[in-house]
Amino acid sequence: MRPPHPPEPERAAEVRRRFGDEARAERPDLAVLCLLVGAAADGGLDEAGMDAAQIELDRLAGLLPFRPGGPRSWAAALGELLGARCEFRGSPGDYQRLRSSLLHEVLRRRRGLPILLSVVWMEVARRAGAPVYGVALPGHFVVGFGPPEQQVLVDPFDGGRVLTGSDAELLVAGATGAPLDPAMLSPAEPLDVVMRILNNIRAWAAARPERSDVSLWAVELALLLPSHPARLRYERAQLLVQRGDFLGGGAELDAYADVVAAVDDAAAERVRRQAHAARAMLN
Repeated sequence: MRPPHPPEPERAAEVRRRFGDEARAERPDLAVLCLLVGAAADGGLDEAGMDAAQIELDRLAGLLPFRPGGPRSWAAALGELLGARCEFRGSPGDYQRLRSSLLHEVLRRRRGLPILLSVVWMEVARRAGAPVYGVALPGHFVVGFGPPEQQVLVDPFDGGRVLTGSDAELLVAGATGAPLDPAMLSPAEPLDVVMRILNNIRAWAAARPERSDVSLWAVELALLLPSHPARLRYERAQLLVQRGDFLGGGAELDAYADVVAAVDDAAAERVRRQAHAARAMLN
């Protein structure tokens, strides 16, 4: 099955506007932001499809028992529903699919990357009143229940397996070669979760130069987040040039050079030369 393709320009612009509005809201809605990422990726996802995804999250939450108990009981209830009954989980092949980073597709296929499966767990659990949050371990996103002194970690990618302290240490060591820092177990903010999802999408597209369209919309959404690396502007400029928008790419390179000039004149001058070379491609 071919990967999804972005919508027409008018719809894409509307999705970006709504994404930016939601990202700047006082309390950004993680499910809404993830579905807007899906709409930016998939021209087939319309308003009815986004509503259907929200309804499915509501439906799944309604299947949970009423307040089953403490953090471990919540983890067990979610594991029984989402992991065992509904068979949400992941496999190595999911890392090769753009669909694995799109919430509406993960709800449909019940397969995805660790972070999107974690979003499903968090959104279902939150609707049911669970003390749930995401935990952004390096290289492998998981879900936490309860306060720090009672924290229970589960791995939705592995069907909701409850993690021991040594399990978490092994995940971190495997990703970084370093020991687990207790700060890594802190709840992840919704916008940080969305940035990590967009980073995954950019990494997927970077390995597929023919999908520079995906790289471009993922960078443009990331730039709408209130906090983002300035270098994303440089990445966007390069993508515009790569896709034949030499004037737009040159203008973006000049704008980035102005930012860089405040800290590194030599680097700014190199970027300005790139901008000049981009515009010269019109001749």
